[in-house]
Amino acid sequence: MTENKKINSYRDLIVWQKSIVLGVEVYKLTENFPKGEMYGLISQMRRSAVSISSNIAEGKARSTRKDFSQFLRIAYGSGAELETQIEISKKLGFIRTDQTTKVDSNLDEIMRMLNVIIKKLSANT
Repeated sequence: MTENKKINSYRDLIVWQKSIVLGVEVYKLTENFPKGEMYGLISQMRRSAVSISSNIAEGKARSTRKDFSQFLRIAYGSGAELETQIEISKKLGFIRTDQTTKVDSNLDEIMRMLNVIIKKLSANT
């Protein structure tokens, strides 16, 4: 039997919790990038990762479902940016595929969760 809990805050959202973990993972993943990428891919990847959880939080704090849905779409877009930046980093040899398995898996799960929530919010308007 599943337990239905009332969501009072963005902190109660599993997708937000997972996106916080993802942000930490991306910071760790980019620690060993070339120093010349400090203002390039390192900065972009970290900002994209942080943007996911930030937009989920901001959207949930808004007063309407429409606003929440829009911020979730922005979070989804940040996830797509991060996927792209990870792929570019692999092709440049900054990271190997085996180093991104956990990040890739978590990002994929977050993207799927965001997509489901966005669809549910859209269906209920």
